[in-house]
Parts: sequence; structure tokens; C-alpha cells
Amino acid sequence: MLLNLFTGQNEGLLFGVFGVIIVVFLIVDLGVFHKKHQKVTQKEALQQSIFWVLVSVGYGTLIYFYGEGPAATLEFFSAYVTEKALSVDNIFVILLILRYFNVKEEYYHNILFWGILGAIVFRAVFIFVGALLIAEFHWILYVFGVFLVYSGIKLFSEDDDMELEPEKNPLLKAAKKVLPMSTSDKGGKFWFRENGKLFFTPVFLVIILIESTDLIFAVDSIPAAFAITQNEFVIYTSNIFAVMGLRAMFFLLANVLDKFYLLQKGLSIVLIFIGAKMLAEIFDIHVPIYLSFSVIIGALVFAIVLSLIFPKDETPEEIIEEKLPADE
Repeated sequence: MLLNLFTGQNEGLLFGVFGVIIVVFLIVDLGVFHKKHQKVTQKEALQQSIFWVLVSVGYGTLIYFYGEGPAATLEFFSAYVTEKALSVDNIFVILLILRYFNVKEEYYHNILFWGILGAIVFRAVFIFVGALLIAEFHWILYVFGVFLVYSGIKLFSEDDDMELEPEKNPLLKAAKKVLPMSTSDKGGKFWFRENGKLFFTPVFLVIILIESTDLIFAVDSIPAAFAITQNEFVIYTSNIFAVMGLRAMFFLLANVLDKFYLLQKGLSIVLIFIGAKMLAEIFDIHVPIYLSFSVIIGALVFAIVLSLIFPKDETPEEIIEEKLPADE
């Protein structure tokens, strides 16, 4: 099973197309459209979000015709949608980090760009190691199943409010001890030289926090992907396409996340279902991918619809905070 993405000519071709798409758009994004720091508007975020969804759908279609048929395509879309949904919590944490450090909005794009670039590399490592372990110890899949059920139950019972405590992050504490830090962001730079000495800015600390946060979220998303399929080609491509659209989704949803307050519950149901599906294989019960895809989509859509039909009541404190700028 390991590295089966290179065993077939078609999968090798698909992986080549995937690599070209990612590299080209990363270069064009940073080198052409965002040479300078600038704030991303809601309109641009919507256009970019639609673009990455269309690209992902198009790639899933290529898998249908040049991959292993409809089953592989549904596995791709199931893993893609699951990762997209898990990214919502990631977006919320990233937003908290940026606000905690008072990062200017025009720096957001550049920070998220490098954060996503790191995610592409680290998730490749996670998936490669996961595939190695599963190939050697198949029972690890059942450990993943138990972990996903536990994560789903924990997520369902968690409060919506999330507190950020960056001072407890071990990587951040180590960076502050080892690296010469500056209190100035120097126009959004990660580091600069002054009198021949190298200094790192608070923006660099933000990158460290975002990368470490993504690694934590990958602990949920990678096992969830392996629960859907053991084809590492499908896992990696679906995961990265979802990650590539994360930045646009961040700018699109940053100010409206509270409206979809039940999405967390829907996501917890998805995690419990995927984990239970994996554990069911112990008893030779195999859930068809068509049913898995329907449950994943159904749970998330149902949660979004309920959030809109029954909007969350604002607390008096939230109402006051919303009115403060206008009163000033």
C-alpha cells in the first residue's frame, strides 16, 4: 500500500498535475497578486474561495476519469469536505492569535501564506509517517478510530468559548529564550538586521504559533482522512486542496463565524461517525463510501441550516461591544 500513488501511471500523472497546480498558484499568489502588504476584501475572499472550490472539484473529476473511478472520487471529496469543516476551528484560533498580537490586517495575507506553505510540508510528513505505520501495524487504524470517537465526544461537549494562552506554548517560550526579539513589526517583516545583528519581530512569533496550531489540528484531520481511505495519494491531495482554500475561507468567514455556532456540533457528529465506521471493521462491517459521504455532507449542512434558522442569542456584553464603535 505504501506510496501506491507512484505505482500507477495515471496516479503519477495526477500527482504531477497536483504539484504543478500548487506550485504555480503559490508563486503567482505571492509573486504577482500580493507583492505588497494589503488588506483582502470580502469580495476578493469570496472570489478566491469559489476559485479553490472549483479547482478542487475539477481535480476530483480528474480522479474520476484517470484514477480509480467513482469510489476514489468520493473518498477524495469526503476527505476534502471533512478537512474543510475541521478548518473552521482552525480559522477561529488563527483569528484569536492575530488579534492577541494586534497584527495589522494588511499583514494577514502574508502570514497566512507562509502558514499554509508550512502546512503543506508538515502534513506531507504526517501522512507519510501515518502510511508507514499503518502498512506495518494495521491495528493503528483502530487506535485512530477510538481517538476520533473520543475527539468527537469531547468536541460536542466543549463550550463555544475558546481562550488563547500563547504564553503556555512551548515553541513560543523556546523562541523567546533563544531568539533576539524586537517589539517592532518593521512593516510586517519576520526579521531584520540592525547594527549587524539579526532581530526577529512579533510577526515571526505569530507564524510559529499558527504553524504549531496547524500541527495540533492535523492530529484530528489526518486520522479522520485515514478513516475515510488508506490511499495516501487521495489523503494528501484532498488535504492540501482544502488547506490551499483555508486562507480565502479565513477572510470570508472571520467576521461571521459566530453565526454558524452549531457547526461544531455537526463536526463532532462527523468525527464520531468516522471513528465508529473504522471500529466497525473489527467486526467485518464495512460502511459504503457513498453512505459515508452522505452522512458527512448531511451532518454539516444540517448544522449550518439549524444555525441560520435558530440564530444564537447575543449576550448583553456582546451587544454593548458591537455598539461601542458607533457610539464613539
